[in-house]
Amino acid sequence: MPIVTIQVTREGSGPGRSSVTAEEKTSLIAGVSQLLLDVLHKPLDSTFVVIEEVELENWGWGGLPVPEFRKRRSPGELGVGGNNHESTP
Repeated sequence: MPIVTIQVTREGSGPGRSSVTAEEKTSLIAGVSQLLLDVLHKPLDSTFVVIEEVELENWGWGGLPVPEFRKRRSPGELGVGGNNHESTP
């Protein structure tokens, strides 16, 4: 009985969004469950997925709260697509 916990910051995945959408959560649950089936042969009905959205001020990175870390990060170090939170918490 695998239990997978996905933690993401509560800031949305696009303009005008303040959190992960229900559709995105559905896709995450389906994708993780399918991956466990494909790789570990764990049945879909035995896999549990928990998505935890953490307020941005409660997430630290590099010894700093994430907003401060991002402010100090140079533009050349931005994530894929020029977005400063792509592939980061």
